[in-house]
Amino acid sequence: MTCGLYAAGIYVAPSGKDQNPGSRTAPLKTLQAAQQKARLYAGKEPVTVHIADGTYYLPDTLTFTPADSGTEQSPVVYKSVNEGGAIISGGLALNLQWSPISNGIFRAKVPKGVAIDQLFVDGQGQRMARYPNYDPELKAKPYQGYAADAFSKERAQQWKNPAGGFIHAMHAASWGGYHYLITGKDEAGEVTYEGGWQNNRRSAMHKEYRMVENILEELDAPSEWFFDKKSSTLYYMPPEDINLSRAKVEVVRLRHLVELQGSESSPVSHLTFKGFTFRHASRTFMDCKEPLLRSDWAIYRGGAFLLTGTQNINILDCEFNQLGGNAIFVNNYNRHALIKGCHIHDIGASGVCFVGDPEAVHDPLFSYGATNNLANISRQPGPKTNNYPSLSTVEDCLIHEIGRVERQPAGVQISMAMEITVRDCSIYDTARAGINVSEGTWGGHLIERCDVFDTVLETHDHGSFNSWGRDRYWCARNSISQEAVDQEPSLPYLDAFKTTTIRNSRWRCDHGWDIDLDDGSTNYDIYNNLMLRSGIKLREGYRRHVWNNVIPFGNLHPHVWFKRSQDKVTSNIISNGHAAVLMKDLYTDQAEVDRNFFLSFQDRVRQTSVRLGWDEHSLSGDPLFIDAANADFRVQLDSPALGIGFNNFPMDQFGVKKPSLKAIARTPTIPQFRGAMLKPKAPEPVRETMQWLGATLNNIQGQEFSAYGISQEAGGVALVTVDSSSAASKAGFAYRDVIQAVNGKPVRNISELKKSLTITKGKALTFTIVRDQKTIPLNTPALR
Repeated sequence: MTCGLYAAGIYVAPSGKDQNPGSRTAPLKTLQAAQQKARLYAGKEPVTVHIADGTYYLPDTLTFTPADSGTEQSPVVYKSVNEGGAIISGGLALNLQWSPISNGIFRAKVPKGVAIDQLFVDGQGQRMARYPNYDPELKAKPYQGYAADAFSKERAQQWKNPAGGFIHAMHAASWGGYHYLITGKDEAGEVTYEGGWQNNRRSAMHKEYRMVENILEELDAPSEWFFDKKSSTLYYMPPEDINLSRAKVEVVRLRHLVELQGSESSPVSHLTFKGFTFRHASRTFMDCKEPLLRSDWAIYRGGAFLLTGTQNINILDCEFNQLGGNAIFVNNYNRHALIKGCHIHDIGASGVCFVGDPEAVHDPLFSYGATNNLANISRQPGPKTNNYPSLSTVEDCLIHEIGRVERQPAGVQISMAMEITVRDCSIYDTARAGINVSEGTWGGHLIERCDVFDTVLETHDHGSFNSWGRDRYWCARNSISQEAVDQEPSLPYLDAFKTTTIRNSRWRCDHGWDIDLDDGSTNYDIYNNLMLRSGIKLREGYRRHVWNNVIPFGNLHPHVWFKRSQDKVTSNIISNGHAAVLMKDLYTDQAEVDRNFFLSFQDRVRQTSVRLGWDEHSLSGDPLFIDAANADFRVQLDSPALGIGFNNFPMDQFGVKKPSLKAIARTPTIPQFRGAMLKPKAPEPVRETMQWLGATLNNIQGQEFSAYGISQEAGGVALVTVDSSSAASKAGFAYRDVIQAVNGKPVRNISELKKSLTITKGKALTFTIVRDQKTIPLNTPALR
């Protein structure tokens, strides 16, 4: 038998033997043996490894190195004979002897050395014993069940030894979540724990949104389990339809199923993986520690499929599910990776991550409050090295049920990367963003023909598309960046030096914004998008060009814009007037918001526009949508919206195209369109204000909470005017300060502030204020 025969095809089947030659009639048994056989021909002639249907439990991570590489002329392909039929598992099947205990709970001894992170019975994931119990009806509630007393001293009295349990808690402002390992109880009976590093905007735990798991005494609901490591005993309460004597029981062993390990100088290249199901990888939330620059994210730099140092790698028509961490992680140097036709679902963390090396960033900072000395930063645009993902694509993928364990995930996450394309993807049911761009480094991304909805389900203040731009030029105190950019207009483009484009996509977010360009996001073109809920937020940043979008239920949310921002918002169809926050003056110098078409009563719309100097040539009326009830928001040929330069774009090209995936993909619910609002609404209620020490104070409402960087639960009172000669200014208060407490007593609104000031009259005071999204104390003498 010649080498050429092997190169034409190597065969693997569960019934094979690794001593076989690997032919069609005498296949190999393991992927490891096939890999060794393929290496004999890799790069010399084309190689295809055919994997027959069956489950292949990996004893260790399957690692590919440059020795496994093909070439453009002689690629190496690993292929499931039938799409989805070859299952690559990081788990282990157990043959257990179950015995009943009481209350529907069974137990079984597990072989020594087996650690259980996740449990699957007859292919379905089961839940660690938890409190409160899981409720599938609470889809958009934290952890599908939460309790303020989750680990209270009183609750812990029921627990003999909670060490090894986990606390999961939301960020105080619901900006993602935290995780903690329970280490035991102290002498007073209080639960002790360690962790809380999974969010880069550190805060206390949310006071209510808490859940504990992996506690034996909380095993009280069907599908719950607990594993006692010391005695190697598994406790389980099966649902009524599970027959344990015949059930298939699987546990998870590996964190990573497949790794490609190369470098820029010696990459793994020209490998294709086609048609596999990747299943069963461990949860990694306690190792999610690395901050991603000044974004809200921390990351675990790994996933079920990990690419490091690769070129021309294809992951095609694969399914990724039942994975405890990230599904696919494209790490540091990678070029021309293609992820296409994949179904990614039921994932503990993110679907696909592209994350580069902080050492490739000029003047990197990692804490939100950190600030560069702008006089000393590098003026070199772009990256310092090539150690980042670029020129890679996620295409025609169905991505859903993302963030089943962690609460700061994304369907697609992009950080310290350049020219990443996300095309023809349907992304929904995510705890946080559908697509997230963590910072401006280095732009050039293309998002097109995507369908992204049902996002930010368990969190707050985010978008179906979310971005930050806390790049080297950006400071939390806007005035610092403003002054520097006025002197040197190129500063915002040092990191975001390529334009990112979002186009021809459909977005819906019911718990934030459809598109949210947050702190500093810069250099975006956004056009031909349909936004089905709240619209688009543009916080301070530079050069965001937004045109020809349809926003039939929401509006533009301009927050805290820089002066001379080079922003343009034109030729859009918008339901309501602009929801501007902390913007009082004209914003017309090197910024343009005009020639838009509004569905709402014109005089009402123009109140904000007149104040800001916008929409002089905008129109309002009925846009004459073709069929809004059936999601066709194109306009008829005689639509007055055409008069402001609007052009129709396709409304039937959003989301996944692959027939097998399109057949099962959900689409967003279309809100009921009630037509143009051509009659005045009832006047809005008058906001409560007060004059104090020569300053004007307001209650905070609506989207202003996001602009001030505080939670609605905490509330506060904002100082909206502070004259420099006022007593308030002399006492240390400043414009945009938010008072949240007086002498430790919370202040959520003006009524509570008045009450606190009355009680403390004539006394020295300590105010808790939020300034530039930092909580600080302000001590004052007795105030009148």
